[in-house]
Amino acid sequence: MVPLRDVNPVRITPYVTYGLIIANILVFIYEITLPPPVLESFFRTWAVVPRDLTMVLEGTRVGSSPFPEWLTLISSQFLHGGFLHIAGNMLFLWIFGNNVEESLGRIKYLIFYIGCGVLAALTQWFFASGSDIPSLGASGAIAGVMGAYILKYPKAEIVTLIPLGFFLPVARIPAYFFLGFWFVQQAFNGIVGLNAPADIGMQGGGIAYWAHAGGFVFGAILGPVLGLFNDSKESRVEQL
Repeated sequence: MVPLRDVNPVRITPYVTYGLIIANILVFIYEITLPPPVLESFFRTWAVVPRDLTMVLEGTRVGSSPFPEWLTLISSQFLHGGFLHIAGNMLFLWIFGNNVEESLGRIKYLIFYIGCGVLAALTQWFFASGSDIPSLGASGAIAGVMGAYILKYPKAEIVTLIPLGFFLPVARIPAYFFLGFWFVQQAFNGIVGLNAPADIGMQGGGIAYWAHAGGFVFGAILGPVLGLFNDSKESRVEQL
């Protein structure tokens, strides 16, 4: 199932969502200008390397970077491993982010987004703390957005392409079914893929399923805590 859009209108301009999309695209443009050895070094510096994070938490200094290792929990959210990777992430962010931004308000939404990304990365680290494979991408943060969305708009409809061989019929699917199916798929893939190898690079690599599932769960928790079910002041002002 490939989402095209949701049919839930927004009443404010989602500047934060647009800004996040632009930031991710700009970083990706920079990535594709780097030769492979430099790109790998770039990923190892700014993506989350679970083994390095574990060593730092144990009190061992890692590498020569002047920046603290925990900063990668944020910087990794703006890195992507290929065109399909960033295209899929930005599509989901564009579809679901605007409504969540409207519900939380821009400042809380940005805190929510970054927080979900950090917690998602820590979830992946928890299940693979000794891994030397860089973990990167906005998927965990966007999964958090989806976790909040399914709570706020469970009956919203997602206009979706359903691949059936050479045919791509368009259907409207309830959000709770679409996102619920996605979450179960990520959790299942995480369970069966705990020991699966992965590589970094622009055209391939493993998928951090535990980060997806963790981001979804934390999004469903943090959203209500930050006022998901309250009308944001920004929304009320812009409706006047």
